[in-house]
Amino acid sequence: MLDLLDITKVYKGGKRAVDDMTMRLEPGMLGLLGPNGAGKSSLMRITATVTRPTSGRLLFHGEDAVARPNTLRRRLGYLPQDFGVYPNLTSREFLTYLAAAKGMSAKSARARIDELLELVNLTEAVKRPLGKYSGGMLRRVGIAQALLADPEVIIVDEPTAGLDPEERVRFRNLLSDLAADKVVMLSTHIVSDVESVASDIAVVANGRLQRRGTPEELLRSVEGHVWEVLVDPAYVPAVQNEYIVSRMVRTTEGVRIRLLSPEAPYEGAAQLVPDLEDAYLAIIRGTSGDQPASAPTRAGAV
Repeated sequence: MLDLLDITKVYKGGKRAVDDMTMRLEPGMLGLLGPNGAGKSSLMRITATVTRPTSGRLLFHGEDAVARPNTLRRRLGYLPQDFGVYPNLTSREFLTYLAAAKGMSAKSARARIDELLELVNLTEAVKRPLGKYSGGMLRRVGIAQALLADPEVIIVDEPTAGLDPEERVRFRNLLSDLAADKVVMLSTHIVSDVESVASDIAVVANGRLQRRGTPEELLRSVEGHVWEVLVDPAYVPAVQNEYIVSRMVRTTEGVRIRLLSPEAPYEGAAQLVPDLEDAYLAIIRGTSGDQPASAPTRAGAV
């Protein structure tokens, strides 16, 4: 069990990256979702005991992990957003070095490294130096090192950056399996990274926890608020100015717009079933009950 209690982080110059955040993490996956600059990375560095909070407490099984971080560190796997390597080492040499630093025996390290290299699909590149790896391959090495010591707590910050679609799916499924009996904290600004695997989602913006709940709970918050309309391209700026637009598709008939509004935005709008991206945008930007002043009426719709 990991408890973050009233965590605040203020950097030099007065920037408040994390503002009075409280949450409890138990076995399972928490998807930490928010835009770039929302404070996710600062919160994860604090949770991983890399950075000390300005105020607040971090408790691991009731023990103060800020004052005594080693207990948590021994049971922690952490993949930061910016992950550095030794370019002249191979992936096996690099992981062997890290395993020794974690206190693993040579025998158990060899078996674990072989398992992880296969898991992250790097066995064919095991003899190449890391300096020759692509960005996506280095990210997979980072994933492997986070899992080296079979950690109890896994913290991964934007883990799918640089991975191709197949690798992203593979990694999301891996984290989902691990979350059965471990605390997994996954930070991302990509909704698809969490919607299929996280049973618990925390939406963060401006350093504060905006909302936390299951995907189903977040979806219920925007039921009846998602609409689609087909408009003439000339009216698109007006719609964007008045509503939260989640996506647009240009067709031969006009522009098909998916938007958020508590009421039908104008005649002819079709109500849609919400998805998690709709809920995320509603939480981050808020929804307005006001009717548009300049958006198209029936005359503007196609």
